[in-house]
Amino acid sequence: MTAPHPAILDYPLATPPPPGQAIRVAPGILWLRMPLPFALDHINLWLLEEEGGWTLVDTGYANADTHALWEQHFDATLGGMPILRIIATHCHPDHLGNATWLAQRFDCPVAMTHGEFMAAHAIIDERAAHAPADTCALFRQHGMSDDDVAAMAARGNQYRRGVPVAPTRFDRLLARDTVAAGAMTWQVMIGHGHSSEHASLFAAAHDVLISGDMLLPRISTNVSVWPADSDGDPLGRFLTSLTAYEDLPPSSLVLPSHGLPFRGIPLRVAQLRAHHDARLAELYEAVAAAEAPVVAAQMIPVLFQRELDVQQRFFAMGETIAHLNHLWRHGRIRRARAADGTLRFSA
Repeated sequence: MTAPHPAILDYPLATPPPPGQAIRVAPGILWLRMPLPFALDHINLWLLEEEGGWTLVDTGYANADTHALWEQHFDATLGGMPILRIIATHCHPDHLGNATWLAQRFDCPVAMTHGEFMAAHAIIDERAAHAPADTCALFRQHGMSDDDVAAMAARGNQYRRGVPVAPTRFDRLLARDTVAAGAMTWQVMIGHGHSSEHASLFAAAHDVLISGDMLLPRISTNVSVWPADSDGDPLGRFLTSLTAYEDLPPSSLVLPSHGLPFRGIPLRVAQLRAHHDARLAELYEAVAAAEAPVVAAQMIPVLFQRELDVQQRFFAMGETIAHLNHLWRHGRIRRARAADGTLRFSA
């Protein structure tokens, strides 16, 4: 008989490691936390103990604060032992930012998926609809105000600030690959929607999941539409990706990129599905109640009922389009181009 799912998530570790220090979360696994210059103000990194060194999962945002903390870890946490390999769950700046810097320091390889490797270079080089101007054009098409578009354009290439240099070579991770790290065997689980080809790592024999951004305990992962796939359904891909996690044991210790380690994977997947179902229902009702077809910018307050800074508006716009595209691609609402060139949605 299948054991019942817990009613609430279990948090076995109530306090994160202080800056420059580490906590052992499981045999052979250390937890580091690095600051981020955003409203989401931290990222968790994981060190897996090897014979003669360490495997590092994710690297932090490339700025002076993170580099200073890494210098402390070089002297203390690593115990004088080198980083032998870096695994990047995906290409976002808080995960990939210091990969090249650390790889050059320790002369070690970086492992990641092909999709994330290519996306990093496209964004840095502003190729194939990955430039800030492309995003501004997309958001303008979805009704973002001239002032908000101008504020985003003025920020320039924010990605390049967090990832000044992407790795030029990589060890490729594929779905269902097995990776030996930290005296454990990990299976690679590929997720979509949050990024192009996100890699999580599950060690079945040790009941541990390094989830990256695919499973977070208290916030929902950002799922946005971007210019290169402007008609796509990343939310559908994200929800489909969650299926692979549903059958993992509730007892598994989840090591997420943000928040605290937790247990209760099936419950968290159910919560995420319920969250998006509720947001989609609210959005559908708002579109249906509107007297005229609406643009995505009008719908942001439906999903985000709080004051947003420039960066938060950037992600809120992408996520609102993703939810509208999901409804549209599943035939629940219509989309048409208006005379002014904007894309408008109606029931």
